[in-house]
Amino acid sequence: MELTVIDLSPYLEIAGKSAGDSIDHQYRGLCSEVSRSLRETGALLVKDPRCSAEDNDRFIDMMERYFERPGEFKRLQERRHLHYQVGVTPEGVEVPRSLVDKEMQKKLRAIPKEFQPSTPKGPDPKWRYMWRVGPRPSNTRFQELNSEPVIPEGFPEWQDTMDSWGCKMVSAIEAVAEMAAIGFGLPKDSFTSLMKQGPHLLAPTGSDLQRYGQVGTVFAGYHYDLNFLTIHGRSRFPGLNIWLRNGQKVEVKVPVGCLLIQTGKQIEWLTAGDCIAGMHEVVVTGRTVDAIKLATKQNRSLWRVSSTLFAHIASDAVLKPLGHFAESPLAARYPPMCAGEFVELELAVINLKGNKTEP
Repeated sequence: MELTVIDLSPYLEIAGKSAGDSIDHQYRGLCSEVSRSLRETGALLVKDPRCSAEDNDRFIDMMERYFERPGEFKRLQERRHLHYQVGVTPEGVEVPRSLVDKEMQKKLRAIPKEFQPSTPKGPDPKWRYMWRVGPRPSNTRFQELNSEPVIPEGFPEWQDTMDSWGCKMVSAIEAVAEMAAIGFGLPKDSFTSLMKQGPHLLAPTGSDLQRYGQVGTVFAGYHYDLNFLTIHGRSRFPGLNIWLRNGQKVEVKVPVGCLLIQTGKQIEWLTAGDCIAGMHEVVVTGRTVDAIKLATKQNRSLWRVSSTLFAHIASDAVLKPLGHFAESPLAARYPPMCAGEFVELELAVINLKGNKTEP
């Protein structure tokens, strides 16, 4: 099954000219397509004229050079006491939720064999770098989730490259969030107003395919994302599987020049489960091995970099079903909760919160 591809250009053009919620009927159909795809598949492919393939390449080139550096260099950017929410998270730290969540394990056993996820043997063998994107609130109850960025030495272009690509991807998410709100029958700014000064994270992962390039290696065990929406640029090595709402497992193929968007737990909260957080994993497949062989022949890096950005609801905003979703029979499952509290609870489960007293 192929995911829906939405070209954002027509919407961006009309949204720049129209005031408030006055969107032409023909564009409402496009917005309905966005909300339908997020609801039914938990995913969407978009083309955004502001995010070019060259931008993605520039970002991945720099991250490949960073992840190729020795482990002791990378660990200088580790900030365990800040829940790993800035700087680097070493391999072997992030624990797949499917390993620790009993309820999720129960659901896994009910999945038909052909759609079963791969079974991780322990924590994820991937590195990740967290970089805050956009302004942070001057006054917040959740300082650790809004900390200052960490810049590695020897990368003079780091801040410009991270900020540029991160801001472009946030802009794409904002357009999709507006379109989704219109498609769901909510005011256009229902989601974007809650995203203002959110702790958005550009969070590329680095997986060493020279060490871990065997078919079946699980880089990111079966899990959902705890944020609002996640966006990825195209990776140079395939391996991402997602699960549709009907339980079907799909290997994602992102066309050149497209971005992949996935639903996170916060949009599930805001829609009272009308959208559910999309489950996914990253695993070495036969297609990954083919890409490894080609990269080796071309003398390219064997680090698999994902250009991932987590867009969040602002930490001090309240997560609760919006508009007509508050009338849903499922709304009681999504009680009002501060977004920052929700994030801290989720981080504790997947081993990223740490102990605040540790250095």
